[in-house]
This record gives sequence, structure tokens and C-alpha cells, in this order.
Amino acid sequence: MKFIRTFFHAIILIWWFEASTALSGPLEQTDHPHKDSVTAVHDAAHDVDHAWEIYHRAALGGTVASPRLQAEIEEHLHDARTLITQAQEAAERGDKNHVDGLIEQVKLHTTQAIEGSREQKR
Repeated sequence: MKFIRTFFHAIILIWWFEASTALSGPLEQTDHPHKDSVTAVHDAAHDVDHAWEIYHRAALGGTVASPRLQAEIEEHLHDARTLITQAQEAAERGDKNHVDGLIEQVKLHTTQAIEGSREQKR
């Protein structure tokens, strides 16, 4: 019985640790040397997530105009996610110009994905 109680406490401790580290990301670090770039990438990542949500609603609702357009939207969204990863790496290096350029590309891809997702079947 003692083993089960110890195991249970270990599970709670692990869960608490995981939850606390998940909630404290780079934005929580007030002394981060490249906070502006990290924040910009974080915001862009939210925009990509939002574009995915819009796309999923359209795809599940059966309103995406065509299978070809659906493939194009998915490609834009995957490209945006790849660019976010590159932007995160650039932000950690402190390469603000590269971050800004990558975020502009992300915005183009998310805009294309959202516009495509809103295009109705004819």
C-alpha cells in the first residue's frame, strides 16, 4: 500500500512540474535578451494556429472549394509552421532581421490559407 501512495505522490509531483514548466515559456522570462523577437514569433505562431482552426472548420464543414485548393491550403499551413520553427531559432540567436523576414513570410502563408479556407464551393 505504501508503494501505491508513493507512486501516486510521484505522479502528482510530475504532473505539477510538467504543468508549471508548460505555463512558463520564453515569454515569462523577463530577462530574455531577445524578448521582442521571441514575442513576435510567439504572436506569429498564434496566427498560424488560428489559420489552422479556420481551415479545419471549413474542411470539416465540407465548404473548401476543391480538393486542389485544400491541398494548397495545407501546404501554406505546413510551410508557415516550418517558418515558425526557423524564426524561433533565429530569435534565440538574436537575428532580428531574419526573424522579421520569416514572420512576413508566415503572414503571407497564413493569409493565403485563411482566404482559401473562406472560398466557398460553387
